[in-house]
Formats: sequence, C-alpha cells, structure tokens
Amino acid sequence: MPVLTASPFRLRPTSAILAGAFAAALAAGPSDGARAQQPPATPKTEAAPQAVPGFWDPRRRPDRPDLSRITVIRFLTETDYPPFNFTGPDGNPAGFNVDLARALCDEIKITCTIQMRRFETLVDAISSNRGDAIIASLAVTPQLRTRLDFTDPYYRAPARFVSRREDVMREVRPEYLEGKRIGAIAGTSHEAYLKAMFTDAEIKPFTGDDALRIALRRGEVDMIFGDAISLAFWINGTDSAECCAFSGGPFVESRYFGEGVGIAVRKGNDLLRQALNWALFRVWEKGRYTDLWLRYFSISPF
Repeated sequence: MPVLTASPFRLRPTSAILAGAFAAALAAGPSDGARAQQPPATPKTEAAPQAVPGFWDPRRRPDRPDLSRITVIRFLTETDYPPFNFTGPDGNPAGFNVDLARALCDEIKITCTIQMRRFETLVDAISSNRGDAIIASLAVTPQLRTRLDFTDPYYRAPARFVSRREDVMREVRPEYLEGKRIGAIAGTSHEAYLKAMFTDAEIKPFTGDDALRIALRRGEVDMIFGDAISLAFWINGTDSAECCAFSGGPFVESRYFGEGVGIAVRKGNDLLRQALNWALFRVWEKGRYTDLWLRYFSISPF
C-alpha cells in the first residue's frame, strides 16, 4: 500500500515539504533530540548517538565485474528534492544522491555525467537512452520493475512515531497505544498501517503535514506517525520549536513502506547494475557512505 502522492513512483513526501524542512533544519543547526527514547514507565531519556543505516552484509561481498567494458555512466537525477537532490550555489547538481553518484564513479574509476531533470520525466528518459542510470530517490516497486532493473537498495524511507519530548517512549507496541490519539495523513500507507496494526488506538486523519504537526504541538493528538525522513528534518528545524522527538524505532515493512530506494538502469543492463552494486558495497565498506549520511542527516530517520 504505497503512500498516495502525485507520482506512483514517488513513495515519499513532496519536494516542497522536504525542502522546507531541510532549510529549517539547516537554519536551526543540530538538535539533541535524535532518538531520544525510553520505556513507557519513565519517559524522560538521554539522547543517543546518530544512527547510520547499513544495507550491506560484509559476509556477502559482491564480485567485481569487468569494469573495462563500461566507458561512461550518464546519471539522471531530480531537480528539487533536498537534501537528496537540489541545485547548489554554483548552479551544479548537489545533494546526497549526487555525492553518492560521484563516489561510485570514483570507485569504478570512470567518467560520469549528472543531468538534472523533472522527476516525472526520468523513467521515459532512461528508457529512450537519454541516460544510463537514475539516482533520484526512486522507490523500487513491482510496477517499475516491469520497465527498469534496480541495484540493491541504498536507503529506505521508514515510518516512525513522533511524540512530545516529555512523552517519548523507547519502544512502541500496539498494546502501549491503547486509547491513544494517533495522527496520520489520510489516505497514506501510514494511516493504513495504523488501522491494520494499532487497532486499539484512536486514529485521527489529517489532510496535510502542517495540520498534523500542529496538532501534536498543541496536544490535540498524543503521537503522529509518518515518513521518518521528513519528520527528522521537522524535529530538527525551527517549525517544531523543539517540541517533539521520535518514539520507538523505525517501521520498514515492505508491504506498506516499499522495498527501498535503488539506482535504476535500463532493463537487461546487468553489467552496469552489477558494477553499481559492487561500487555501493565498496563505498559503504570504506566508510564513505557513513560520511555522506552524517553530512546530510543531523537526526537519523532510523
């Protein structure tokens, strides 16, 4: 059950929502609220270190493909989805996805180009050979797998609960939320998950992120549940007024929240897919992925 958004392939918050949260978070600077969690009986807790996700098994090192057969990689990315993709002060592509693409090119030791395009044009562009790989927070879906092949996931968009700081819980289980008022955006996979798994809670639907978050700040709901990436930037930004923090850990059930985000290549381009998988593992193994993650995420969504 994907999040309902303008594009069937964009299983994530809209760029405008995330852009505002990213800008506010940069203005506010780091917060001490990262993963501030604790048992229900004693809600006050200390902040924990930043959590960096890992999607690679060190015991399953991918084989190095014949990279000599790859002469150039033309990456396509999106124009406006900060902090993943945006136009830098110098007018060039910037962001987590862009820096990761450059790291992969360094690892493969190959010339790469990065072209920014509107999100809704990316799939058609690669299908018509106007690019070789899409690195634009493209969610892997069964529908897209009929048109494209994907690398292994290099991040996921988990769901998480947010509560006011004085009510933070280390762990969130259905029995802990009996009778609690939980807010979620109507018509999303987050609302569907709450209705399926947290049947004893009072689920309150909202039409937009602003109304949802204001309700939490005002105490009109006990918790909200939604996309952890945009929520992390909101928690760390000025709009939250330091009111709130994550409760419990991430929810990543693929049935509701997708398989993750991968790099897309044209159907049947196994050599490039294998090369990118090999390079992703190497970038993670060398710690460069962790460095990138910490650069762009002051509060981890995980």
